[in-house]
Amino acid sequence: MRIGNFSGFYGDRAGALREMLTGGEVDVLTGDYLAELTMLILARDRLKDPSAGYARTFPRQLEDCLGLARERGVRIVTNAGGLNPAGLADAVRALADRLGLPVRVAHVEGDDLTARYPGSLAAHAYLGGFGIAECLRAGADVVVTGRVTDAALVTGPAAAHFGWTATDHDRLAGAVVAGHVLECGAQATGGNYAFFGERRPGDLRRPGFPLAELHADGTAVITKHPGTGGFVDVGTVTAQLLYETGGARYAGPDVTARLDTVRLAQDGPDRVRVEGVRGEAPPPTLKVGLNRLGGFRNEVVFVLTGLDVEAKAGLVKEQMSDALATSPPADVRWELARTDRPDAGTEETASALLRLVVRDPAQEAVGRVLSGAAVELALASYPGFHVMAPPGKGAPYGVFEDVYVPQGDVDHVAVLHDGRRVAVEAPHDTAVPGDVPEPALPEPLSAGPTTRAPLGLLAGARSGDKGGDANVGVWVRSDDAWRWLAHELTVERFRQLIPEAAGLPVTRHVLPRLRALNFLVEGILGEGVAAQARFDPQAKALGEWLRSRHLDIPEVLL
Repeated sequence: MRIGNFSGFYGDRAGALREMLTGGEVDVLTGDYLAELTMLILARDRLKDPSAGYARTFPRQLEDCLGLARERGVRIVTNAGGLNPAGLADAVRALADRLGLPVRVAHVEGDDLTARYPGSLAAHAYLGGFGIAECLRAGADVVVTGRVTDAALVTGPAAAHFGWTATDHDRLAGAVVAGHVLECGAQATGGNYAFFGERRPGDLRRPGFPLAELHADGTAVITKHPGTGGFVDVGTVTAQLLYETGGARYAGPDVTARLDTVRLAQDGPDRVRVEGVRGEAPPPTLKVGLNRLGGFRNEVVFVLTGLDVEAKAGLVKEQMSDALATSPPADVRWELARTDRPDAGTEETASALLRLVVRDPAQEAVGRVLSGAAVELALASYPGFHVMAPPGKGAPYGVFEDVYVPQGDVDHVAVLHDGRRVAVEAPHDTAVPGDVPEPALPEPLSAGPTTRAPLGLLAGARSGDKGGDANVGVWVRSDDAWRWLAHELTVERFRQLIPEAAGLPVTRHVLPRLRALNFLVEGILGEGVAAQARFDPQAKALGEWLRSRHLDIPEVLL
């Protein structure tokens, strides 16, 4: 079966659904709208309007394409239901009635555990794909879910189509890997790709969206519609496989996929074969994402122009500390970004940015005190004093954390298009996933002469967030480069190159078949993306920072 993707996040390309329906053959289209931050956004929507809580862009996309999907026999599966899958299912039915289309709409529920966690804005379990499979087996044309794993959007249709059961671990694991590649849309077809500079700019102007040709044995070919932009090669698939993953065992509610068994091979232009994936029993617990109000946040960015940047920063810190000492916020953070350069040709490039961020449970502690103190310095501080924008009253920020509950404690239910409710049984065969022993490293490369150069001349990287943690996947494209990287980029070297990680737990996972290392950095994002603990709160560019750092690289590799 051919499973495509038309959305990688809430806000992705609006026209992608039509592009995927008209660009070539496809059986099922999946739309992924949910991320940790998205759940918080939808929770705040629901506070204002109890009938809200789902991705409002999806019905607008569907209005233009529902008739076309039905005409072509393409089924649509999406987690756009967010916090209110039943509400979105009703909205899709109303849309179909208005368009005069006999569309069967089903939804999956049971993920919402908010009532169990007092004080949380949203608490949702990550469900697997078998609720989706029940809906599709019963004849649904559109299936709407709430919080499921991203890969469940593929394992569900695959299980329905091929008749897989919960014990088909290898097949399910193959679908999980395919689903993980598809979930972020154009990131599998050249988007956000480390080696983009090797392609013609026109190739990347408008990447197409990916699809997987999935087979009954769980093998797949990742590709895209003919004539669409972007490209699919072993590198783009490797990058997406490493995105927001950890070790060799990639645990989910349906199966634990062994990423160390994945084999990738170029299978023609824009075609990458994925095979060899082994699966193990899923864990006995489900992850639950908790979103709660963390307090209030405020910030002001001082612009420091020209000479004496460090001294100017020191002066304003002293002046602000006097004011903040009167009613000190719970958390005060300063960050100086030296964006200035000497003898600059523009004022902007002559300027550095000094950011002050304060957090506190009370809005007043981050609002009036900060705004008053910063504004009062306008004529009494460093020469050239100005700020990017005056601070406001302070805004609420969210905190994400995850907890785990037994799979059997969650009422996973498929609500079929005819209203029947089918309980989805938790898997009987489960296993707690342990660490995989580090595989044997290749023989070290005979170094020879070296050159001081950026790591990124040799290695690609992709990074992302998981709550307060970040992962950085690093890979190379030749066996000799792998022989060097596996020995050179140790945890100690990683900490040297990324000083923010120096005092944090860092775990290195080795994936020889992908010629890749995956680093998990615990706590680098504080309390998660919504708390905005650092300049790049989702660690999207952490890998690119790593690639820009200089090492002594063997000249033979360059």
